[in-house]
Amino acid sequence: MSALFQPFTLRDVTTPNRVWMPPMCQYSAAPEGPSTGAPNDWHFAHYAARATGGTGLIIVEATAVSPEGRISPYDLGIWNDTQVEAFRRITRFLASHGTVPAIQLAHAGRKASTERPWKGGAPVGPDEHGWQPLGPSPLPFAAGHPVPTELTVAEIREIVGQFADAARRALEAGFEIAEIHGAHGYLINEFLSPHSNHRTDAYGGSYENRTRLALEVVDAVREVWPDDKPLFFRISATDWLEADGWTADDTVRFAAQLKEHGVDLLDVSTGGNASGVRIPVGPGYQVPFAARVKAKTPLSVAAVGLITDVEQAEKILANDEADAVLLGRELLRNPSFARLAARELGAEVHVPDQYHRSV
Repeated sequence: MSALFQPFTLRDVTTPNRVWMPPMCQYSAAPEGPSTGAPNDWHFAHYAARATGGTGLIIVEATAVSPEGRISPYDLGIWNDTQVEAFRRITRFLASHGTVPAIQLAHAGRKASTERPWKGGAPVGPDEHGWQPLGPSPLPFAAGHPVPTELTVAEIREIVGQFADAARRALEAGFEIAEIHGAHGYLINEFLSPHSNHRTDAYGGSYENRTRLALEVVDAVREVWPDDKPLFFRISATDWLEADGWTADDTVRFAAQLKEHGVDLLDVSTGGNASGVRIPVGPGYQVPFAARVKAKTPLSVAAVGLITDVEQAEKILANDEADAVLLGRELLRNPSFARLAARELGAEVHVPDQYHRSV
């Protein structure tokens, strides 16, 4: 049997295959008004197409735990009940086609309040629905970015509570899996890395202190997230810095701790916390980081990073480099990648009755 189309079970949740969709921001929510941060028709059509295409698990894009936690004013959020109700339409449809609905809970930290990428992605101010970003230290992400407000300990604890509240709402919205966003230079990643965390209190300095926020968030979410449902954590396995950054060794060490705190799977990406670094981008360039975590820890892992063809995805799983593959750009190009892959590998995948003539 194809490795790509073997079911995968974590706790009491089983995905029908290992073709998964990672969180990819659509920057398409309303920036103001009663529907701020709520998914709309675009989000429904976007995720529904990948579910009818046979994708085993869909992780909904970075969804902010508070208004100031959005990357842009156009991001999704899950800090109120209006957003919860809008998400239910999506989760019901995904589940009805056998796709497991998951959500990534996020806080953008110092990289918040930016314009949409196709508009340049620059920081925006109050006249463009923007706000003042927050961070572990008063260090801007890059030239031209604002100096973030350094969080107080009380504010850090408030954010931990916001993650827990968001997890409760995600459960009400019908999600089966929650993922904590600890990657790509956003708030939790900012605390993890000495490149962006220059604090001298209990949340900065030593490895133990820099990982404190992440573990507190994990514990708070795990406390409200049911025992029968999996919890994921997305990490940038390296800052791609030669010194004074988060490293692959740190990731392996941290992965073992995450497992002890109730995380079931590490979603392994890289980069995003340091501007101007050179990243050796190429097919599957992040897979070795996932493979290392899988080999050295008891934590399940998912691999991501320019995985674009069926043979490549199958080989990653067959070689035991990961437990699942996350296809981002390829699923944007081809919502029915899973159906195509199943045909090529002689496997079976869910096909809606309405599409019976395509079998």
